[in-house]
Amino acid sequence: MASAPQPQLPLFYKDLLPLNSRDHATWKAGTLESASYLASTHAVPLTSDEFVDAQRHFPIVFTSGENPLPIALFGLNEGVNTFVGDDMKIKEAIYLPAYVRRYPFILAKLQQGVEDMSLCFDPTVGVISARDDGLALFDDRGQPTEYIQGVLDFCRRFEEAGQRTKLFIDELAKLDILMDGEIAITRNDMPDKPFVYRGFRMVDENKLRELPAAKLEELSKSGLLMLIHAHLFSLNLMRTIFERQLAQGKVPMPEEGAAAPSLN
Repeated sequence: MASAPQPQLPLFYKDLLPLNSRDHATWKAGTLESASYLASTHAVPLTSDEFVDAQRHFPIVFTSGENPLPIALFGLNEGVNTFVGDDMKIKEAIYLPAYVRRYPFILAKLQQGVEDMSLCFDPTVGVISARDDGLALFDDRGQPTEYIQGVLDFCRRFEEAGQRTKLFIDELAKLDILMDGEIAITRNDMPDKPFVYRGFRMVDENKLRELPAAKLEELSKSGLLMLIHAHLFSLNLMRTIFERQLAQGKVPMPEEGAAAPSLN
């Protein structure tokens, strides 16, 4: 069983194996009880479909560079996730982005130049294997079980949401309302040494207000204005995430002349 050739694996995935009824006829899926794969990840990809739900829990920003993508911030510093405890469990009831919930499955193109996508999984996590207990992947006829059909449908919906997210980002680019973001947070006990975070993009509220009324009405009717507002509202959680890091002892001390941390 050869792994699918991947020049660069997506976030979380250490290997990809195409799921098929020949090699995995009797395999079963267990429960992913550990969030260790998420523990050192401070930024998780997000689709525009999720903005309204995610903005209640995480700051939503955009990556820097030519092709910005929305991300939910679980922490403000590289390697810091304030929602996963030392026991590798998610600490509280939060909205988990679809990118996280689909793991260890993923739809992937197995060959360059071929548009068809196959359902794959990460075999290194050990949840999907030739085990005695768990949910069957295929029935006695070699057909995908209801469980796998559900996984496939979820992954397909995720890909469709990704296309809608691209259209949203393209619209932001046309409007030219994204700007380089910067946030400075000051601790009460260190008022002269602010913690400055850069390396992300955000909507420029001034440019948004300056858009013609007709364009704002168009954005409102299409639902895109609601997404923009969800993003802007979520930025108020930057300090909340900082305070979570501070309470957990995960805020590095600012150094004189040091570059500000990047949120990408």
